[in-house]
Amino acid sequence: MFSGIVEGLRKVVKINSKKDFSTILVDLGVFSKGEKIGDSISVNGACLTIAKLEGSLASFDIIKETLDKTDLGDLKKNDKVNIERSLKIGERLDGHFVLGHVDGIGIIEKKIQDEDNCVIWISLPKNLEYGLIPKGSIGVEGISLTIADIKENKFAIALIPHTLKITTLGIKEKGDKVNIEIDYLGKWIKKIVEEKE
Repeated sequence: MFSGIVEGLRKVVKINSKKDFSTILVDLGVFSKGEKIGDSISVNGACLTIAKLEGSLASFDIIKETLDKTDLGDLKKNDKVNIERSLKIGERLDGHFVLGHVDGIGIIEKKIQDEDNCVIWISLPKNLEYGLIPKGSIGVEGISLTIADIKENKFAIALIPHTLKITTLGIKEKGDKVNIEIDYLGKWIKKIVEEKE
């Protein structure tokens, strides 16, 4: 489980891809401290397991299910990825609970930058629209964000300079894909309502 507060950007060092399976090697740098094989790391919002660890180089296996529901299959060598280590009991919780279970891919429709202010509009697949609640939480690329505005299947997020500096949203542009995770409380409410109908 994660908080959606990205710790920093790290570089993809190597990718081995074959049909329905991929392995990526990420240089975790300082974020490798205390990590071990089997630990969970959020990579662009997807909860991945460290399969191998040599120094600061962590290897992650990505199966078909993850490739189908995320943009991780589009990664290339030297791409930057958002990194967050899993929560530890007793630490402060900023953001909101993020499971790292990506629900689908959104597309950046518009990025409006005005000095220190940035607003990004993202479109969602129809099946994820239920998760759009004014001022609700949403995970974008593993980042805990507040929905600033909603228009049909699109939502806006307003970003501070710090978020743009330490996450992939600072380098993403119009037309780029982003991993989306709907707030899990919304998923439970939807399930309960559907079962009562």
